[in-house]
Amino acid sequence: MAFTSLNHHLDLEWLRAAYDQTRKDGAVGIDGQTAAQYESNLEANLSSLLERMKSGRYRAPAVRRVHIPKARGKTRPIGIPTFEDKVAQRAIVMLLEPIYEEDFLDCSYGFRRGRSAHQALTTLRSHIMGRSVRWILDVDVQAFFDTIEHGHLREFLAKRVVDGVVRRMVDKWLKAGVLERGQLRRSESGTPQGGVISPLLANIYLHYVLDEWWVRDVVPRMKRACSLVRYADDFVMTFDDFLDCIRVRRVLGKRLKRFGLRLHPDKTQMVDFRFKRPNGERHPKTDATTFDFLGFTHVWGKTRKRKNIVLQVTAKDRFARSLRAIHAWCRAVRTVPIDVQHVVLSRKMRGHYAYYGIAGNSRRLRWYARKVQEIWRFWLMRRSHDGHRGWKWFARLRTRYPLPPARIVHGYA
Repeated sequence: MAFTSLNHHLDLEWLRAAYDQTRKDGAVGIDGQTAAQYESNLEANLSSLLERMKSGRYRAPAVRRVHIPKARGKTRPIGIPTFEDKVAQRAIVMLLEPIYEEDFLDCSYGFRRGRSAHQALTTLRSHIMGRSVRWILDVDVQAFFDTIEHGHLREFLAKRVVDGVVRRMVDKWLKAGVLERGQLRRSESGTPQGGVISPLLANIYLHYVLDEWWVRDVVPRMKRACSLVRYADDFVMTFDDFLDCIRVRRVLGKRLKRFGLRLHPDKTQMVDFRFKRPNGERHPKTDATTFDFLGFTHVWGKTRKRKNIVLQVTAKDRFARSLRAIHAWCRAVRTVPIDVQHVVLSRKMRGHYAYYGIAGNSRRLRWYARKVQEIWRFWLMRRSHDGHRGWKWFARLRTRYPLPPARIVHGYA
């Protein structure tokens, strides 16, 4: 059933709640306005925003595009809306989330309240360990956020929401365009990464393109059990039967192409994930024997009792990227007092453990902790030309300013 009236929920109290949930320390948009500047006249600004949203006079500003580094020297384009636009988007997300949470399937984990990447990893591991899953289809959609077709997205939204105010606001954000290097670009496809509403729109799009299709058309046609675990545009399909995996791989690209999406040619692969392979060789029709998902490489290992077990260890590119970030930070703050460096560096390490601290990953966590200490010592030694400052001096420094040791935060289940 489609909702014909939702905008009556939008009032000053609703916008105030949206403002409270909006991040205040984020980067500024094209107008340069900060959260503190907006808050200085908060009531008047929210009243003006509400009146413009209701009357249709609200004009969505273009987002400011920046590029953040990725692995292998690549970058990811991020769109930064203005602060007021973030508040408006948050208000609409607060209206739409409860509706679509009733529709979204259990296989979807990305950008949903009460769901996380670790839950997706736990579910994937339990699927592999709990059944005879030996064939994996590791899928990545190429430039997903940039190739979402607005026409199809509007059709999907119309199935559940036909409120004029809400739909008009979403259309304005889709048409707002991107400002990069002084040039304004508009397109009939894509939604900028970094927008408050973009993750929800992406989930809606893939819900109808992939999740429903998987449950309705794929699973009933499979010979044996299979499963899907999706986090945003990164998803993994598991199969008990080899021919099932082959059949889905053949039709998946056609399904996505119908809605303007493309499989990433390098990151999409079929994985021979059998823990016992004849002569130790993978199947000739597969591409690999391990796969990466959400920053973890999935491999077969052994427990202390010599039982087969799936290990989730930090992916090599994520490991290297984390150390490069530490190296760049230590270099930038090498003249800052050591006690200040210690506080921030400890916080960075605890954040790394909070995500990558999964049972079975202790070895790479220890490697990370040791490498961080080596990087910190290297840049501290660059502070002075005193040659007497060596490892003994650094050992005394570590006693006074100990860094957090590697620790497991998340168990297997």
